[in-house]
Amino acid sequence: MTKLFTSESVTEGHPDKMADQISDGILDAILAQDERGRVAVETLLTNGICFIAGEVTTKAYVDMASVARRIIKEIGYDGCGFDHQSSGVAIAIKEQSSDIALGVDSFKKKTDGSIVNEDLENLGAGDQGLMFGFACRETPELMPLPITLAHRLCQRLTEVRKKGIITGLRPDGKSQVTVEYDDQGPKRIHTVLIAAQHDSDKKATVLQKEIKNKVIEPVLSDYGFKIDSKTKIYVNTTGKFVIGGPEGDTGLTGRKIIVDTYGGYSRHGGGAFSGKDPSKVDRSGSYAARWVAKNVVAAGLAERAEVQIAYAIGIPEPLSIRVDTFGTAKTGIDESIIVEAIKRVFDLRPGMIIKNLNLRRPLYRQVAAYGHFGRKELNLPWEKTDKTTELKNMIGR
Repeated sequence: MTKLFTSESVTEGHPDKMADQISDGILDAILAQDERGRVAVETLLTNGICFIAGEVTTKAYVDMASVARRIIKEIGYDGCGFDHQSSGVAIAIKEQSSDIALGVDSFKKKTDGSIVNEDLENLGAGDQGLMFGFACRETPELMPLPITLAHRLCQRLTEVRKKGIITGLRPDGKSQVTVEYDDQGPKRIHTVLIAAQHDSDKKATVLQKEIKNKVIEPVLSDYGFKIDSKTKIYVNTTGKFVIGGPEGDTGLTGRKIIVDTYGGYSRHGGGAFSGKDPSKVDRSGSYAARWVAKNVVAAGLAERAEVQIAYAIGIPEPLSIRVDTFGTAKTGIDESIIVEAIKRVFDLRPGMIIKNLNLRRPLYRQVAAYGHFGRKELNLPWEKTDKTTELKNMIGR
Protein backbone atom coordinates (compact mmCIF):
# COMPACT_ATOMS: atom_id res chain seq x y z
CA MET A 1 0.00 0.00 0.00
CA THR A 2 1.29 3.47 -0.88
CA LYS A 3 0.79 6.71 1.03
CA LEU A 4 1.60 10.34 0.32
CA PHE A 5 3.17 12.90 2.64
CA THR A 6 3.76 16.59 1.89
CA SER A 7 6.02 19.22 3.49
CA GLU A 8 6.77 22.81 2.58
CA SER A 9 9.60 25.30 3.06
CA VAL A 10 10.16 28.97 2.27
CA THR A 11 13.17 31.01 1.18
CA GLU A 12 15.03 33.50 3.36
CA GLY A 13 13.18 36.25 1.47
CA HIS A 14 9.74 35.09 2.61
CA PRO A 15 8.38 37.79 4.96
CA ASP A 16 7.87 35.41 7.91
CA LYS A 17 11.41 34.10 7.53
CA MET A 18 12.76 37.64 7.23
CA ALA A 19 11.13 38.37 10.59
CA ASP A 20 12.70 35.24 12.12
CA GLN A 21 16.15 36.20 10.82
CA ILE A 22 15.92 39.76 12.17
CA SER A 23 14.82 38.49 15.59
CA ASP A 24 17.64 35.95 15.67
CA GLY A 25 20.13 38.48 14.28
CA ILE A 26 19.35 40.73 17.25
CA LEU A 27 19.73 37.75 19.60
CA ASP A 28 23.12 36.90 18.08
CA ALA A 29 24.29 40.51 18.42
CA ILE A 30 23.35 40.53 22.12
CA LEU A 31 24.93 37.15 22.87
CA ALA A 32 28.15 38.28 21.18
CA GLN A 33 28.49 40.92 23.91
CA ASP A 34 26.57 39.35 26.80
CA GLU A 35 26.23 35.58 26.94
CA ARG A 36 23.74 35.83 29.81
CA GLY A 37 21.47 38.27 28.02
CA ARG A 38 17.78 37.45 28.27
CA VAL A 39 16.07 38.00 24.95
CA ALA A 40 12.53 37.56 23.66
CA VAL A 41 12.26 39.62 20.47
CA GLU A 42 9.48 39.63 17.90
CA THR A 43 9.61 41.27 14.45
CA LEU A 44 6.73 42.33 12.23
CA LEU A 45 7.27 43.33 8.61
CA THR A 46 4.83 44.95 6.26
CA ASN A 47 4.91 47.33 3.34
CA GLY A 48 7.48 50.01 4.16
CA ILE A 49 8.13 49.21 7.83
CA CYS A 50 9.90 46.80 10.17
CA PHE A 51 8.54 46.77 13.72
CA ILE A 52 10.67 45.21 16.50
CA ALA A 53 9.17 44.53 19.94
CA GLY A 54 9.81 42.36 22.96
CA GLU A 55 11.63 41.97 26.25
CA VAL A 56 15.40 42.23 26.64
CA THR A 57 17.52 42.27 29.79
CA THR A 58 21.21 42.77 28.98
CA LYS A 59 24.31 44.83 29.63
CA ALA A 60 24.99 44.90 25.88
CA TYR A 61 24.17 47.75 23.53
CA VAL A 62 22.87 46.72 20.13
CA ASP A 63 21.69 49.07 17.39
CA MET A 64 18.66 46.97 16.48
CA ALA A 65 17.66 49.15 13.54
CA SER A 66 21.08 48.69 11.94
CA VAL A 67 20.93 44.93 12.50
CA ALA A 68 17.52 44.79 10.82
CA ARG A 69 18.61 46.88 7.83
CA ARG A 70 21.76 44.81 7.33
CA ILE A 71 19.81 41.54 7.31
CA ILE A 72 17.18 42.91 4.93
CA LYS A 73 19.98 43.98 2.57
CA GLU A 74 21.79 40.63 2.81
CA ILE A 75 18.58 38.80 1.96
CA GLY A 76 18.34 40.87 -1.21
CA TYR A 77 15.72 43.54 -0.61
CA ASP A 78 17.38 46.49 -2.29
CA GLY A 79 14.32 47.90 -3.98
CA CYS A 80 11.85 45.41 -5.56
CA GLY A 81 8.97 46.59 -3.38
CA PHE A 82 10.81 46.70 -0.05
CA ASP A 83 14.10 48.45 0.63
CA HIS A 84 16.61 48.15 3.45
CA GLN A 85 17.40 51.88 3.35
CA SER A 86 14.08 53.61 2.80
CA SER A 87 11.82 51.35 4.87
CA GLY A 88 11.17 52.51 8.42
CA VAL A 89 12.25 50.66 11.56
CA ALA A 90 10.26 51.08 14.78
CA ILE A 91 11.43 49.62 18.10
CA ALA A 92 9.49 48.95 21.31
CA ILE A 93 11.64 47.02 23.79
CA LYS A 94 11.25 46.65 27.55
CA GLU A 95 12.98 44.55 30.22
CA GLN A 96 12.00 40.98 31.01
CA SER A 97 9.44 40.57 33.78
CA SER A 98 11.04 40.34 37.22
CA ASP A 99 8.49 37.65 38.09
CA ILE A 100 9.91 35.40 35.35
CA ALA A 101 13.47 36.16 36.47
CA LEU A 102 12.63 34.90 39.98
CA GLY A 103 12.10 31.41 38.63
CA VAL A 104 14.93 31.38 36.11
CA ASP A 105 17.92 33.20 37.63
CA SER A 106 20.41 31.09 39.59
CA PHE A 107 23.23 33.51 40.34
CA LYS A 108 25.53 33.14 43.33
CA LYS A 109 26.27 36.60 44.72
CA LYS A 110 28.58 38.26 47.20
CA THR A 111 27.15 40.25 50.08
CA ASP A 112 27.53 43.44 48.02
CA GLY A 113 25.26 41.97 45.36
CA SER A 114 27.95 41.34 42.73
CA ILE A 115 27.76 38.04 40.85
CA VAL A 116 30.35 35.36 41.63
CA ASN A 117 29.12 32.79 39.13
CA GLU A 118 25.97 31.18 37.84
CA ASP A 119 24.65 27.87 39.11
CA LEU A 120 23.66 26.27 35.81
CA GLU A 121 22.62 23.03 37.49
CA ASN A 122 19.76 24.86 39.18
CA LEU A 123 18.78 27.17 36.33
CA GLY A 124 15.01 27.00 36.12
CA ALA A 125 13.15 26.53 32.85
CA GLY A 126 12.25 29.89 31.31
CA ASP A 127 8.66 28.81 30.72
CA GLN A 128 6.35 25.84 30.94
CA GLY A 129 5.82 23.82 27.83
CA LEU A 130 6.33 20.61 25.91
CA MET A 131 8.91 20.06 23.19
CA PHE A 132 9.35 17.34 20.58
CA GLY A 133 12.45 16.04 18.85
CA PHE A 134 12.50 13.58 15.98
CA ALA A 135 14.88 11.52 13.85
CA CYS A 136 14.51 8.83 11.20
CA ARG A 137 16.62 7.02 8.61
CA GLU A 138 15.05 8.46 5.47
CA THR A 139 18.00 10.77 4.73
CA PRO A 140 21.70 10.98 5.67
CA GLU A 141 20.73 13.87 7.97
CA LEU A 142 18.36 11.50 9.83
CA MET A 143 15.47 13.76 8.84
CA PRO A 144 12.19 13.10 7.02
CA LEU A 145 12.64 13.22 3.25
CA PRO A 146 9.79 15.65 2.37
CA ILE A 147 10.99 18.54 4.56
CA THR A 148 14.62 17.88 3.66
CA LEU A 149 13.90 18.18 -0.06
CA ALA A 150 11.68 21.22 0.49
CA HIS A 151 14.49 23.00 2.36
CA ARG A 152 17.11 22.10 -0.22
CA LEU A 153 14.90 23.37 -3.04
CA CYS A 154 14.51 26.73 -1.30
CA GLN A 155 18.24 26.92 -0.59
CA ARG A 156 18.96 26.19 -4.25
CA LEU A 157 16.39 28.76 -5.35
CA THR A 158 18.24 31.38 -3.31
CA GLU A 159 21.62 30.18 -4.57
CA VAL A 160 20.70 30.47 -8.25
CA ARG A 161 19.31 33.95 -7.60
CA LYS A 162 22.34 35.28 -5.72
CA LYS A 163 24.86 33.73 -8.10
CA GLY A 164 22.99 34.87 -11.22
CA ILE A 165 22.52 31.30 -12.46
CA ILE A 166 18.90 32.22 -13.09
CA THR A 167 18.36 35.91 -13.81
CA GLY A 168 15.28 37.92 -12.94
CA LEU A 169 14.56 36.24 -9.62
CA ARG A 170 13.58 38.14 -6.46
CA PRO A 171 14.03 37.03 -2.82
CA ASP A 172 10.58 35.66 -1.91
CA GLY A 173 9.80 32.03 -2.65
CA LYS A 174 8.31 28.77 -1.43
CA SER A 175 8.58 25.05 -2.13
CA GLN A 176 6.38 22.05 -1.47
CA VAL A 177 7.25 18.38 -1.92
CA THR A 178 4.96 15.34 -1.87
CA VAL A 179 6.71 11.98 -1.42
CA GLU A 180 5.10 8.64 -2.18
CA TYR A 181 5.81 5.93 0.41
CA ASP A 182 5.39 2.19 0.38
CA ASP A 183 5.94 -0.26 3.24
CA GLN A 184 9.73 0.03 2.84
CA GLY A 185 9.86 3.84 2.97
CA PRO A 186 10.13 6.62 0.35
CA LYS A 187 9.42 5.23 -3.12
CA ARG A 188 9.27 8.20 -5.51
CA ILE A 189 8.70 11.94 -5.73
CA HIS A 190 5.02 12.50 -6.43
CA THR A 191 4.83 16.31 -6.72
CA VAL A 192 7.16 19.31 -6.58
CA LEU A 193 5.73 22.80 -6.27
CA ILE A 194 7.84 25.98 -6.54
CA ALA A 195 6.70 29.60 -6.13
CA ALA A 196 9.48 31.98 -7.16
CA GLN A 197 9.21 35.76 -7.05
CA HIS A 198 10.51 37.34 -10.26
CA ASP A 199 10.92 40.56 -12.21
CA SER A 200 7.92 41.77 -14.19
CA ASP A 201 9.62 41.15 -17.54
CA LYS A 202 10.61 37.54 -16.80
CA LYS A 203 8.81 35.15 -19.14
CA ALA A 204 6.90 32.41 -17.33
CA THR A 205 7.83 29.68 -19.79
CA VAL A 206 11.54 30.49 -19.50
CA LEU A 207 11.39 30.58 -15.69
CA GLN A 208 9.56 27.27 -15.50
CA LYS A 209 12.18 25.55 -17.64
CA GLU A 210 15.10 27.09 -15.74
CA ILE A 211 13.71 26.14 -12.34
CA LYS A 212 13.06 22.57 -13.45
CA ASN A 213 16.56 22.16 -14.94
CA LYS A 214 18.65 24.19 -12.49
CA VAL A 215 16.77 23.85 -9.21
CA ILE A 216 14.50 20.81 -9.05
CA GLU A 217 16.49 18.20 -10.96
CA PRO A 218 19.85 18.85 -9.20
CA VAL A 219 18.29 18.73 -5.72
CA LEU A 220 16.37 15.51 -6.37
CA SER A 221 19.47 13.95 -7.90
CA ASP A 222 21.50 14.72 -4.77
CA TYR A 223 19.11 12.49 -2.83
CA GLY A 224 18.94 9.72 -5.42
CA PHE A 225 15.63 10.62 -7.05
CA LYS A 226 14.62 11.62 -10.55
CA ILE A 227 11.62 13.25 -12.15
CA ASP A 228 9.71 10.36 -13.74
CA SER A 229 6.79 10.37 -16.16
CA LYS A 230 4.29 10.55 -13.30
CA THR A 231 5.99 13.31 -11.30
CA LYS A 232 3.96 16.51 -11.21
CA ILE A 233 5.92 19.76 -11.46
CA TYR A 234 4.29 23.12 -10.76
CA VAL A 235 6.01 26.52 -10.98
CA ASN A 236 4.13 29.72 -10.08
CA THR A 237 0.65 28.27 -10.43
CA THR A 238 -1.06 31.69 -10.57
CA GLY A 239 0.96 32.59 -13.67
CA LYS A 240 3.16 35.29 -12.15
CA PHE A 241 4.72 36.23 -8.80
CA VAL A 242 6.06 39.79 -9.06
CA ILE A 243 4.68 41.36 -5.86
CA GLY A 244 6.21 39.55 -2.90
CA GLY A 245 8.08 39.95 0.35
CA PRO A 246 6.69 42.45 2.88
CA GLU A 247 5.11 44.40 0.03
CA GLY A 248 2.83 41.47 -0.74
CA ASP A 249 2.33 39.91 2.69
CA THR A 250 2.93 40.73 6.34
CA GLY A 251 5.77 38.82 8.01
CA LEU A 252 5.85 37.83 11.67
CA THR A 253 8.34 36.01 13.89
CA GLY A 254 7.38 32.46 14.82
CA ARG A 255 4.79 31.84 12.12
CA LYS A 256 6.69 29.05 10.36
CA ILE A 257 7.19 26.61 13.24
CA ILE A 258 6.44 23.54 11.10
CA VAL A 259 8.93 24.69 8.45
CA ASP A 260 11.47 25.18 11.26
CA THR A 261 11.16 21.59 12.51
CA TYR A 262 10.03 18.41 10.75
CA GLY A 263 7.53 19.56 8.14
CA GLY A 264 4.59 18.09 10.01
CA TYR A 265 6.09 14.59 9.97
CA SER A 266 6.47 14.70 13.74
CA ARG A 267 4.39 16.38 16.42
CA HIS A 268 5.11 19.94 17.58
CA GLY A 269 4.77 21.44 21.04
CA GLY A 270 3.63 24.80 19.66
CA GLY A 271 6.50 27.04 20.80
CA ALA A 272 8.45 29.12 18.27
CA PHE A 273 12.25 29.36 18.35
CA SER A 274 13.44 32.62 16.81
CA GLY A 275 14.22 35.65 18.93
CA LYS A 276 14.50 33.62 22.15
CA ASP A 277 17.68 33.12 24.16
CA PRO A 278 18.45 29.53 25.24
CA SER A 279 17.01 29.93 28.75
CA LYS A 280 13.67 29.61 26.95
CA VAL A 281 13.02 25.87 26.71
CA ASP A 282 10.85 26.37 23.64
CA ARG A 283 14.22 26.66 21.93
CA SER A 284 16.82 24.81 24.01
CA GLY A 285 14.43 22.00 24.99
CA SER A 286 13.52 21.40 21.35
CA TYR A 287 17.20 21.33 20.39
CA ALA A 288 17.90 18.85 23.20
CA ALA A 289 14.98 16.65 22.13
CA ARG A 290 16.38 16.51 18.58
CA TRP A 291 19.84 15.70 19.99
CA VAL A 292 18.37 12.81 21.99
CA ALA A 293 16.22 11.47 19.16
CA LYS A 294 19.06 11.61 16.67
CA ASN A 295 21.36 9.67 19.01
CA VAL A 296 18.67 7.04 19.63
CA VAL A 297 18.35 6.43 15.88
CA ALA A 298 22.09 6.70 15.17
CA ALA A 299 22.73 4.14 17.93
CA GLY A 300 20.51 1.65 16.09
CA LEU A 301 17.94 1.46 18.87
CA ALA A 302 15.12 2.35 16.46
CA GLU A 303 14.53 3.34 12.85
CA ARG A 304 12.37 6.28 13.96
CA ALA A 305 12.21 8.06 17.28
CA GLU A 306 10.13 10.92 18.62
CA VAL A 307 11.13 12.36 21.99
CA GLN A 308 8.87 14.56 24.11
CA ILE A 309 10.17 16.62 27.05
CA ALA A 310 7.95 18.75 29.33
CA TYR A 311 8.98 21.56 31.71
CA ALA A 312 7.53 23.91 34.33
CA ILE A 313 8.75 27.49 34.69
CA GLY A 314 11.40 27.86 37.38
CA ILE A 315 11.95 24.09 37.82
CA PRO A 316 15.17 22.61 36.40
CA GLU A 317 14.19 18.93 36.10
CA PRO A 318 11.92 17.87 33.24
CA LEU A 319 8.43 16.96 34.33
CA SER A 320 8.31 14.08 31.87
CA ILE A 321 10.26 12.34 29.10
CA ARG A 322 8.54 10.18 26.52
CA VAL A 323 9.79 8.16 23.54
CA ASP A 324 7.72 6.82 20.65
CA THR A 325 9.51 4.59 18.14
CA PHE A 326 6.36 3.83 16.09
CA GLY A 327 7.03 0.12 16.31
CA THR A 328 10.56 0.41 14.89
CA ALA A 329 12.51 -0.28 18.09
CA LYS A 330 15.15 -2.97 17.90
CA THR A 331 13.81 -6.38 18.89
CA GLY A 332 13.84 -6.82 22.66
CA ILE A 333 14.15 -3.11 23.46
CA ASP A 334 11.08 -1.61 25.06
CA GLU A 335 10.48 2.14 24.82
CA SER A 336 10.48 2.39 28.62
CA ILE A 337 14.04 1.03 28.61
CA ILE A 338 15.08 3.68 26.09
CA VAL A 339 13.56 6.37 28.33
CA GLU A 340 15.55 5.13 31.33
CA ALA A 341 18.74 5.09 29.25
CA ILE A 342 18.06 8.66 28.10
CA LYS A 343 17.62 9.82 31.70
CA ARG A 344 21.02 8.36 32.63
CA VAL A 345 22.94 9.54 29.55
CA PHE A 346 21.47 13.03 28.92
CA ASP A 347 21.17 15.81 31.49
CA LEU A 348 18.05 17.61 30.31
CA ARG A 349 17.97 20.37 32.89
CA PRO A 350 17.91 23.69 30.96
CA GLY A 351 21.18 24.98 32.40
CA MET A 352 22.98 21.77 31.56
CA ILE A 353 21.54 21.75 28.04
CA ILE A 354 22.94 25.27 27.64
CA LYS A 355 26.32 24.14 28.99
CA ASN A 356 26.63 20.83 27.15
CA LEU A 357 25.50 22.23 23.79
CA ASN A 358 27.29 25.57 24.30
CA LEU A 359 24.19 27.56 23.39
CA ARG A 360 25.15 30.99 24.75
CA ARG A 361 26.85 32.22 21.61
CA PRO A 362 25.84 33.67 18.24
CA LEU A 363 24.37 30.61 16.52
CA TYR A 364 20.88 31.48 15.60
CA ARG A 365 20.42 33.63 12.52
CA GLN A 366 21.98 30.89 10.38
CA VAL A 367 19.18 28.46 11.31
CA ALA A 368 16.36 31.02 11.11
CA ALA A 369 15.87 29.99 7.46
CA TYR A 370 15.95 26.51 5.88
CA GLY A 371 15.35 24.64 9.13
CA HIS A 372 16.91 24.25 12.56
CA PHE A 373 17.54 20.52 12.14
CA GLY A 374 19.43 18.37 9.65
CA ARG A 375 21.79 21.20 8.72
CA LYS A 376 24.96 19.13 8.38
CA GLU A 377 26.78 22.01 6.64
CA LEU A 378 26.59 24.10 9.84
CA ASN A 379 28.04 21.63 12.39
CA LEU A 380 25.32 22.45 14.93
CA PRO A 381 25.84 21.09 18.46
CA TRP A 382 22.38 19.51 18.70
CA GLU A 383 23.10 17.53 15.52
CA LYS A 384 25.95 15.60 17.14
CA THR A 385 25.68 11.83 17.49
CA ASP A 386 28.16 11.76 20.36
CA LYS A 387 26.09 9.70 22.81
CA THR A 388 25.47 6.57 20.76
CA THR A 389 28.02 4.39 22.55
CA GLU A 390 26.79 5.47 25.98
CA LEU A 391 23.21 4.75 25.00
CA LYS A 392 24.02 1.29 23.67
CA ASN A 393 26.09 0.48 26.75
CA MET A 394 23.29 1.66 29.04
CA ILE A 395 20.72 -0.43 27.16
CA GLY A 396 23.06 -3.42 27.47
CA ARG A 397 23.10 -3.08 31.23
